[in-house]
Amino acid sequence: MSVLVVGVSHKTAPVSVLERLALDADGVAKLVREVIDSDHVLEATALATCNRIEVYADVDRFHGSVETVSRLLCERAGEKPEDVVPHLYVHYDDGAVSHLFGVAAGLESMVVGEGQILGQTRDALRVGQEHGTIGPSLNLLFQQALRVGKRAHAETDIDRAAPSLVSVALERATEHVGPLAGKHVVVIGAGAMASLAVSTVSRFGAGDVVVANRTDSNASRLAEQYGGRVVPLADIDEAIAAADVLISCTGAAGVVLPLAQIAAARVHATDPLAVIDLALPHDVDPAVAELPGISLIGLARLAAEVHDSDTANDVTSVRDIVSEEIQAFLSARRSASVTPTVVALRTMATGVVDAELDRLVSRLPELDPDVRAEVELAIRRVADKLLHQPTVRVKELAHETGAVSYAAALAELFALDPEAVDAVTRAEGV
Repeated sequence: MSVLVVGVSHKTAPVSVLERLALDADGVAKLVREVIDSDHVLEATALATCNRIEVYADVDRFHGSVETVSRLLCERAGEKPEDVVPHLYVHYDDGAVSHLFGVAAGLESMVVGEGQILGQTRDALRVGQEHGTIGPSLNLLFQQALRVGKRAHAETDIDRAAPSLVSVALERATEHVGPLAGKHVVVIGAGAMASLAVSTVSRFGAGDVVVANRTDSNASRLAEQYGGRVVPLADIDEAIAAADVLISCTGAAGVVLPLAQIAAARVHATDPLAVIDLALPHDVDPAVAELPGISLIGLARLAAEVHDSDTANDVTSVRDIVSEEIQAFLSARRSASVTPTVVALRTMATGVVDAELDRLVSRLPELDPDVRAEVELAIRRVADKLLHQPTVRVKELAHETGAVSYAAALAELFALDPEAVDAVTRAEGV
């Protein structure tokens, strides 16, 4: 297995580039199909979130596959795909494993430790499975990545990063509008972050909580759970006009609240308004911050504050878990990589012994059966002892990092048939 990752994220690209690369479910499926249909790609899937798009592929050639996947990603950007190239990153083989484990554990997220990335990683696995583009290599890798992510959340308190983000945002909002008790709060969105925002403002005693979302049923469930009310997204202006705090976290690909809409809704408002944008790409036009009486609190600033807080210890613990899991996975993979060669070697040895025993029987047909049995046992024991040390050492050496392929050296020394080794590999991958 040689895994390749080509991607772009909030760490390497500005919001404008991420917005141009944003893909819906159909776009992700189309991208994966294009990748799997290209040369040198054996398996493929894509991990797409609001702040990253990454293609994972099992490839048989590095350079050709990097060029192809990079080109396909750049084509998503529209008129100026060349603008994307400087923001792309590439991870290969061991580096790709390390990257995915870190992503699944939440270490690469805008908000370190946020739980949504686990579901998004699971979606990437599902997309590949549904379209038949994932085989044994990526299936094993993603299953293990999900295990790593679950372990990170189970064994540490990294989950508190997202709640801290909302809490810090609301603290900043109160600096502008005063205590939340009795205030009018509008929340746009109905996902995990929106649910956290609604539950938090309700706990702080907000007087009127309005939820709006593209899907009314999701907004209704969230509002009913916390005693709020729902307004259609198309009729949100009236709610914004009366709001003290406006929170948006939709995960949409473009701006949800443009400057003109906010300005028109607040034209007669006299009270201050705190606008909290928890989305990436941003939901709110940054120019809103220039409107009188409005304070805009963005995700980048909030994430930096949260990362400097007590979550640092949890991040360190998660990094230790990820490092441990990476080493275990790579070690198991290296051991598995030599197994086909070892099996082929022993099969060859068995064939040589069987041929020599048949030759012995044909030349000495009168040989006593008991003597023949002892001779056969002695020959097989000699063969086993001769092979024991090389096979033990090649498994041990497989755990060492470096450029030497000890399995390949073993195959060369014993002149093993490559097709025999491949046959064992295919059988193991079924």
